Amino acid sequence: MDMKALPPTGTCELSTVGRRSGRVRRVEIWYVVVEGQIVLSGTPGPRSWVANLRPHPEAVLHLREPAIDLDVIAEEVVDRATRRRIIEQAWRLQPWYAAQPYSLDDWVSRSPVMTLAPAAATA
Repeated sequence: MDMKALPPTGTCELSTVGRRSGRVRRVEIWYVVVEGQIVLSGTPGPRSWVANLRPHPEAVLHLREPAIDLDVIAEEVVDRATRRRIIEQAWRLQPWYAAQPYSLDDWVSRSPVMTLAPAAATA
């Protein structure tokens, strides 16, 4: 799928495999497209979807516009400079992020940041 065809931000659902249960878990979340990549983030703090993706990076992204289910591989963004660059752009694309009661530094230090690549592209 061409990421340029996606709106720059929107809601989606993400299906992950539970790290302990092995069951499929589905969560609704915002996404943003930054530098041609789908990025998932959220307010600072732990998230079960991140904990599930760490041992099982294979997931399914359920987009609404366009309506498609996309097999993806998640990669956690750990480099601080890359996290800052992504989050700054995400704040511009999705004003909800910046409207939350956290500073940019809080987001860079403590927010989940995952990029998603189409599974076929990583094979």
